[in-house]
Amino acid sequence: MIYSMTGYGKSVLQLPTKKITIEIKSLNSKNLDLNARMPSIYREKELSIRKLLADKLVRGKIDFSIFVEATAEDTSTQINTPVVKQYMAQLKTIVNAEDLSLLEMAVRFPDALNTVREEIDENEWRAIENGIGDAVKALVDHRLNEGKVLEIDFNKRVQSISALLEQVIDIDPERVEGVRERLKKGIEELKEKYDENRFEQELVYYIEKFDITEEKVRLKNHLNYFIESINTKDSNGKKLGFISQEMGREINTIGSKSNYAPMQQIVVQMKDELEKIKEQLLNVL
Repeated sequence: MIYSMTGYGKSVLQLPTKKITIEIKSLNSKNLDLNARMPSIYREKELSIRKLLADKLVRGKIDFSIFVEATAEDTSTQINTPVVKQYMAQLKTIVNAEDLSLLEMAVRFPDALNTVREEIDENEWRAIENGIGDAVKALVDHRLNEGKVLEIDFNKRVQSISALLEQVIDIDPERVEGVRERLKKGIEELKEKYDENRFEQELVYYIEKFDITEEKVRLKNHLNYFIESINTKDSNGKKLGFISQEMGREINTIGSKSNYAPMQQIVVQMKDELEKIKEQLLNVL
């Protein structure tokens, strides 16, 4: 089972005096890159939020946001009545105006309004914590669904490489015989006498250097291990990336040893499929 690093989660809370929207977006990244945006009143909870997200989401470029929209009379700003009255009394000694006009001028002066620092209501915060949990679950579910799509693609690519490997296995005897014939023809064109037994010994030694039996066996094992790893609970992009590197190493060695155009053409197709796997692995958690 694999998870994509791409995902989106959202939850909406309707509290008595406000509407709170929690959003979490995730994209691929080598490490955890967390950006949190929230009203200042909740800043004291930021460390605990970051720890929760790090534990649940593990890796990726994470954008976390809390949006608050007031839905009722709920303000932390109050009129500083004694100061405003004092301003009005002083203004009366300067201008002859109605009280309403004096009030309009007084509230513009310094300290006419008091802003009281809000404290977090614990009941409200518990509701927000539950909302964060819901948003995280929605994002994880999104990641899982995206991972299922990736898993289908990985299986398709691995099956393709496996089928191409079977073609390599099928034409390998033909390749070896072709190498043998080319060398023998080259010797005969020299029109020199040679020891047939010695030639066969040297030929065997030469062909052994181009033998790809080990590479074929190892590549098949890596392909099987890749599929097995996808279906384990601890499957992750880094582990699958390591296996894909080993697959690439065997494919490259087969290509360098092949010395046979038809086989090299198959190897090119295998490399193309493997590159597509590696591109997709960048988005696996």
